[in-house]
Amino acid sequence: MPGGGENVLMRLVLAFLFGGFLCILGQLLVDLTKLTPARILTGMVVLGVILGGIGIYPLLVDTFGAGASVPLLGFGNLLAKGVRQAIAQDGPIGILTGGFKAGSAGLGAAVFFSLIAGIFGKSKN
Repeated sequence: MPGGGENVLMRLVLAFLFGGFLCILGQLLVDLTKLTPARILTGMVVLGVILGGIGIYPLLVDTFGAGASVPLLGFGNLLAKGVRQAIAQDGPIGILTGGFKAGSAGLGAAVFFSLIAGIFGKSKN
C-alpha cells in the first residue's frame, strides 16, 4: 500500500489482537472462576488504574492503539491519568476530582443513553 499503508494495517492488526486477547482473558475469567461479571468488570478497570498509575498502560496504548485504549482497562488508565493531572494542577483535591474530570464525557454519555434506553425499553419481570 502506498503512503505508509503497511503501518496503518499493522496498527489495525495489533489493535485487533490485543483487544481480542483482553476478550479472551475476560471469557476465561467467566468460564474458569466463580467471579461474577460485575467483579470481572471492576477488576479490569482497577487493573487498568494500577497499570496506568505505574506507567505501564500508556506504553500498551502507544503500541496497540484502540485495542488498548477502548476496553475496560483503558477506562481505568484514563481515570489514573486524570487523577495524576488533577493532582499536578490542583494538589491533593485532585485525588477526588481527577477521575471525574477525565471520564466526564464517557460517564455523561453512559447516563444519557441509559436514560434513553430506560424510556424506550421495556423491563421484563
